Amino acid sequence: MKPENKKDQAENPDENLEQYAEKFTEKKLWHKIARFAQKIGAKTVYAALLMFYAYKRKDTPGWAKKIVIGVLGYLISPIDFLPDLSPIIGYTDDLGVLSFGLVTIAAFVNEEVRKKARTQLSKWFPSVQEEDLKEVESKL
Repeated sequence: MKPENKKDQAENPDENLEQYAEKFTEKKLWHKIARFAQKIGAKTVYAALLMFYAYKRKDTPGWAKKIVIGVLGYLISPIDFLPDLSPIIGYTDDLGVLSFGLVTIAAFVNEEVRKKARTQLSKWFPSVQEEDLKEVESKL
């Protein structure tokens, strides 16, 4: 049985991520982040970037890439249990699913991935707090 909405997916993130895979493209990801970076927040953007750059690694296996595609597709998806237009609360479910994805593919988030993610993040958040990044990394 497939989840009806993002709430169901957030409760069972390891099930049916493939339904969000069709939402994922690199172009859509960059568009969503560029447009909503400040609303999404540095932690969520950093988590998404870590997943994206882990996805781009040659060493990341297919099963892990499928999880990344599903999770990032979920982030991009306009259908949301908690509307993304509401400040702070609207991206809570997205951060939860991103955290699940990061934990699942943690072995493929190496120093190079972190460096690329931090470099890109600094373009949207020039004065990002180190403790925010460490908080995301502590989940790996």
